Amino acid sequence: MTARTLLIRGMLVGVIAAGLAFAFARMFGEPQIGAAIAFENAHTHAHSHADVAEPEPVSRAVQSTIGLGVALLLYGTALGGIFAMAFACCHGRVGALRPRATALLVGGLGFVAMFLVPFVKYPANPPAVGEPDTIGRRATLYFIMVGISVLAAIGAVIAARGLAPRLGSWNAVLVAGGAYVAVVAVAGLLLPAVNEVPADFPATLLWRFRLASVSVQLVLWGTLGLLFGVLTNRAEQRSTAPQTMDAGLVRTG
Repeated sequence: MTARTLLIRGMLVGVIAAGLAFAFARMFGEPQIGAAIAFENAHTHAHSHADVAEPEPVSRAVQSTIGLGVALLLYGTALGGIFAMAFACCHGRVGALRPRATALLVGGLGFVAMFLVPFVKYPANPPAVGEPDTIGRRATLYFIMVGISVLAAIGAVIAARGLAPRLGSWNAVLVAGGAYVAVVAVAGLLLPAVNEVPADFPATLLWRFRLASVSVQLVLWGTLGLLFGVLTNRAEQRSTAPQTMDAGLVRTG
């Protein structure tokens, strides 16, 4: 399997994953965003004497349909390409795992390192939460945490491979995993906290929005890991089948 083949397959699977994530987000995420915007509007009107609200540059209907779909499509396609390259680097180098197991491993590590760990430090918030003036700062802190988590995860995988001959595979994974947890824990403690949730914001709504955010990412990464692994495993079986048949003919001949 060439890197180009894997990249194209990853991007196509990313498109499918984006479609499933879009359906999930429309069903479970958008109602929470709509409720948060309604809360923000009610809160703004209660503290403002303005009678006429400024029109939105992009309507809410467009944001929740075309806007959401295009954003997820671009994100899923890019994520699929990154996933394919990570798979190419890991396949055959992380134990004697078949393509399906390797894809699941890459998907699990990607979900944890690129989303879940940064999410624990800087969880997603609905539109009504957060000061507009701090968007740049919050985004910078979030991407710093993502970068630290991803680099620490890559280092942990390399360390596990290097330690496996001396400690055994299981112990090497435990040591490398412990080192990863230590690095991201220290980073989480050193990076400044962000807490801009209004005191009167409904806790249940905040919880449901964050749960939906995690679920959308889980759908994305889960689809990538499962579908990419199945397709790659089938492609590998098809490519090795003629070789196996030829070898059998040589032995019988």
